[in-house]
Amino acid sequence: MSNVDTIKQFVIEEFLPDVPADELDPTEDLLADGVIDSLGLLKLIAWLEDRFELAVDDVALDPDNFRSIAAIDAFVDRASSQAVTGR
Repeated sequence: MSNVDTIKQFVIEEFLPDVPADELDPTEDLLADGVIDSLGLLKLIAWLEDRFELAVDDVALDPDNFRSIAAIDAFVDRASSQAVTGR
């Protein structure tokens, strides 16, 4: 399962249980559309840290990193590569 599919599955299970996976566009703005609120964002970040073994620091807490499935996937890729390279 790709990271996009894994992230999408989590978002659907936690925030959109009545929405089929194929109806959630990876570019949909989850924050502006009210799918994820501030508490949901904390839950998402905690899950990302656990699932992808990431440490999300204060600098990474830019809402644009978590605005859509695609943005979250890009964030995970960047954070994973930074963890590997030590930057």
